[in-house]
Amino acid sequence: MEVVTFGTYIKYSMQLAFWKKKDKANKKKKSVVREWTDALIFAIVAATLIRTFFVEAYTIPTGSMEGSLLVNDYLFVSKMSYGARIPMTPLAVPLVHNTMPITGGKSYTEAVHWNYHRLPGFGKVERYNVVVFNYPCGDTILAEEPEKDYYSTLRSEFNNDRQLLKTRYTLATRPVDKTDNYIKRCIGIPGDKVEVRNAIVYVNGQQAPIFPNSKLLYDVKTSNGISDDFIEENNIEVPSSNGQRYIMFLENDQVDVIKKLPGVQTVTLYMQYGPGQAEPEVFPHDVAHFNWNRDNYGPILIPKEGMTVQLNAANIALYRRVIRNYEGNTLEEKEGKIFINDKEANSYTFKMDYYWMMGDNRHNSLDSRYWGFVPVDHVVGKAWFVWLSYGKGGLFKDMRWRRLLHSVHSLEK
Repeated sequence: MEVVTFGTYIKYSMQLAFWKKKDKANKKKKSVVREWTDALIFAIVAATLIRTFFVEAYTIPTGSMEGSLLVNDYLFVSKMSYGARIPMTPLAVPLVHNTMPITGGKSYTEAVHWNYHRLPGFGKVERYNVVVFNYPCGDTILAEEPEKDYYSTLRSEFNNDRQLLKTRYTLATRPVDKTDNYIKRCIGIPGDKVEVRNAIVYVNGQQAPIFPNSKLLYDVKTSNGISDDFIEENNIEVPSSNGQRYIMFLENDQVDVIKKLPGVQTVTLYMQYGPGQAEPEVFPHDVAHFNWNRDNYGPILIPKEGMTVQLNAANIALYRRVIRNYEGNTLEEKEGKIFINDKEANSYTFKMDYYWMMGDNRHNSLDSRYWGFVPVDHVVGKAWFVWLSYGKGGLFKDMRWRRLLHSVHSLEK
């Protein structure tokens, strides 16, 4: 056994230091390409985590939420408000929703699919929140024309004949978290009863708030017309006019201004359909049992987890999609009887909560009146604040400075 003296210890220490220095000198320095690659990977991972669990950026593409939210409003949506949803389709190209940019095609694979789970959040969806969610009817698309709604096309152009539609279009499906994102105001929460009477919304028998910037279509009659300059300065959209009578979209706080103009005789809500007139395109698309239209709708009860409803031929249209598509049951109707999972049923108990979403631009909004309930597993997050906004003139010519860095809550006032 060798005895290690102080001199031997010094010798071994010097040898070890020499070999470490030599080994360090032999290591190659990272190339510029490697450094940039590492930085890019880190940035993508960090951005994906932030986008999935904290906040995500969205753009308002249509006018369905005018004038609370405008086309080309860029806003952040909080995933934390209701709890971040765990990705159900985890294998996807980072930072891309459902379609590859430039090349097109799917940006994800369904080789792995996870069930719906949500992390704890600061709260739940509340009545009148502005909410981003996955479009419920986006589970099936027309591959040749994905911008067209499959279900309305099936009804209006092919008389609900799916086989006939397939002779012209190729059908494709999307999982829940990969359907297109929509933004609307939550009018009804689980268990609420929602009704529209002469274009005014009522929730549980009480009139819902009318936000100052929300829009409706008005019939304005005048004796000498309204100047084009006034219409342009106030950004008023006029679908039709004969010089004395105008059909125009007005924000709630513009109505009194119009009434005070010289020569204005009457300002009344414009309704295409009156009470009792059935509009075939509105949900549940069953004019034999529901004579509803966009301005006179309901009352309709919003399903709640654990709630049980009676089923019959007169109301099954309300719940077909919930039972079959959203909650994963088989549903058949034979000789006036209803069969769920091959068993005759005269009632159904809901497994999830549902919501009723409507646009603030009520006469120019594709919302729950046309496609029904929004399941809780489709909810993405709460609209938070606008970080960029510009008008028709473009980013540099028509910046909306007053909207920048304002919360959605403040803009709706």
